[in-house]
Amino acid sequence: MAVNGVTERKAFWPEGWWKLMDLRIGVVPLPVYLLLAALITGFVLTGKVPGEISVMIAVLAVGGFGCAELGKRLPVVRHIGAGAIFATFVPSCLAFYHLLPDMVVKSVTEFTKSTNFLYLFIASIIVGSILCMDRTVLIKGFLKIFVPLAAGSVVAAVVGTMVGTVLGLGAHHSFFFIVAPIMAGGVGEGAIPLSVGYSSILHQDQGQVFAQVLPEVMLGSLTAIVFSGILSYVGKRRPHLTGEGRLQPGEHAEFDVVQSEGSGRVEVGNIAAAGITAVALYLVGMMCQRLFDFPAPVAMLFLALLVKLSRAVSPGIQEGAYVVYRFFATAVTYPLLFAIGVSITPWDKLVEAFNLPNLVTIVATVASLMATGFFVGRRLNMYPIEAAIVNACHSGQGGTGDVAILTAANRMQLMPFAQIATRIGGAITVTLSLIALAHLQ
Repeated sequence: MAVNGVTERKAFWPEGWWKLMDLRIGVVPLPVYLLLAALITGFVLTGKVPGEISVMIAVLAVGGFGCAELGKRLPVVRHIGAGAIFATFVPSCLAFYHLLPDMVVKSVTEFTKSTNFLYLFIASIIVGSILCMDRTVLIKGFLKIFVPLAAGSVVAAVVGTMVGTVLGLGAHHSFFFIVAPIMAGGVGEGAIPLSVGYSSILHQDQGQVFAQVLPEVMLGSLTAIVFSGILSYVGKRRPHLTGEGRLQPGEHAEFDVVQSEGSGRVEVGNIAAAGITAVALYLVGMMCQRLFDFPAPVAMLFLALLVKLSRAVSPGIQEGAYVVYRFFATAVTYPLLFAIGVSITPWDKLVEAFNLPNLVTIVATVASLMATGFFVGRRLNMYPIEAAIVNACHSGQGGTGDVAILTAANRMQLMPFAQIATRIGGAITVTLSLIALAHLQ
């Protein structure tokens, strides 16, 4: 600003400081990020990192957003989901090679496993995204998604087995120890029950079998993350192929959430009500699992559908659910991926799968699964990129894989469909694989 021909310099405080606060690592203001990093370093140097929730939020935020920011700033790979890949696998590598302080690894691992906040995240994403969908389009989408999913599973099984056989792995090994684990639904819901069944049928040690199938699950999920990131980039160049998170044309929210949020009409009470509603639905799902041995996330998913279709919650709570969904998608995703990378992603098991025949077979399996979803979805008047990404979740590492895949694709709205692909598709894969193996012995 010029006064009498002299340029007046703005004072650093507060405008200059505000500009610094507007620079962010993820959602964390840069000065706050540096302060948190310094404080965590101080805790490490003084010999103890407290495991309480406030400290863990700081650790996960610094680690998750820092790794993601690094991936997002790298040339080329930033366009194919590098943020999600770095947030998951960089901490896994750092923990394995003891480049993260052991006390940080211990605190993060204990916090992640004791709180199991992955399922709070999934509950909030599922309930929020379902409650703000169009009711009619929602039910049609759930019915239609089974077609590309089933077709993709069959094609992937055939292609993966054939490729593995051609590369000298054998049809038996290719299908049962590469293809089936990839589409089994992750570790807890897929690799573990698959290894237990295999060990019983083959009369082998369950731990040895589990060590064989785990790398395939992890590398299959990594492949799906990369391919989904590529599809997201393709969607930006070919907008007619994508609904930007919508599964089919004509899909929209039943209310203008963005306008409501912008006008301040989404009350804090409605946001809190939506959050506790998501928790309640998940607890009902947990009870279903305890009583009927039905997976809790799937039970919760169908309950959320029932709540939506029966108009059991008011428009105000639906708007609140959207805000809950957006909060978790924006603020919790990368810290969650960091926690997963540190606590339950063994780097050495992932590296074991990096031999050429194995790698080519895995890539062929995931690629054929997604390509089938793309073309079958297109024939069914679905957005092909969204259909392919949902199919990709069938080859993901369970709920953690769904989060990473949808984050890489920037399509967290697809979480309800992803859970169908992962949970139901995985359960069917495990069941059919065990039946087939038993008949071949």
